[in-house]
Amino acid sequence: MPSVLVRAPDEPVTLSAQAAKRLLDRGDGDAALLYIALLRRHGDVPPRSLAGELRWDRARIEAAESVLRDLGLIAPQAPPAEPADEPPAYRQDEVAEKLEESGEFRRLTAEVERKLGKRLTTADLATLLGLYDYLGLPADVIYLLVCHCAERTAARFGQGRRPTLRQIEREGYAWARQGVDTQAAAAEHLSRLARRQGALPEFMRALQLGDRPPSAGEEKYLLQWLEWGFSPETAALAYDKTVLKCHEFKWSYCNGILRRWHEAGLHSAEEIEAGDRRPAPAAKPAAPSAPEKGNAWMRKYIQQRGKEG
Repeated sequence: MPSVLVRAPDEPVTLSAQAAKRLLDRGDGDAALLYIALLRRHGDVPPRSLAGELRWDRARIEAAESVLRDLGLIAPQAPPAEPADEPPAYRQDEVAEKLEESGEFRRLTAEVERKLGKRLTTADLATLLGLYDYLGLPADVIYLLVCHCAERTAARFGQGRRPTLRQIEREGYAWARQGVDTQAAAAEHLSRLARRQGALPEFMRALQLGDRPPSAGEEKYLLQWLEWGFSPETAALAYDKTVLKCHEFKWSYCNGILRRWHEAGLHSAEEIEAGDRRPAPAAKPAAPSAPEKGNAWMRKYIQQRGKEG
């Protein structure tokens, strides 16, 4: 009987009989596809880096990876490293190969170039490929990421300024750590960021800093206070205490006040005022010093003689 397989002329991918039996017994198609993709790369890449190639989101590829670990087909999971510390370094030929084989990546590259108004260098393309291939972010999510970074840079530094690919990469790794790896998750994340950004002018006015936009360092403080659950009203209370103590506004001192309130569970103006009104613990009378204890008999004797007199 003639073979029903269409054999490709390139290098074959070998699947052992034992691995095939385990995959067939398990009946998980995603696990089988992921295993084949790993074999094609000779097992030299982390499974999650294949999310872009397989067009899967993080939840799907992690589920398939878990099955392969259960089957003993890939090594036990090592403690996760921070991906932002060691971004992959793609060679020029690897970038060219991805551009050749992936129409989606080519379209993404063209859209990013139009959005940023420049021709991407080889280094830029390698950075973009890291987001797409290593992090496994879908192309539509990456484009939303680029648009967000471009709008934020223009708002902070003026129209005409554009973010670098390295800045976009850092934000992309932050998105990945937060699980923002689908279009729906990205839309929700951007909506949440817009609400937070909309509150920043009120905080600046509460801190007597006028209508100017906050600097990057100032914005970091304000976003932290929002995350802790504070409002501009409570920030104004911390501002007053800061100026009374320091005779000027100091971000670090104000942050220390808000941190202590947060750790004490005080977030609203009412909670803070009630906490300030709590009576301080009564001071215990000081114990008599050693010499006083030794002279107690003398004081008692003098008092007794006074009564007899």
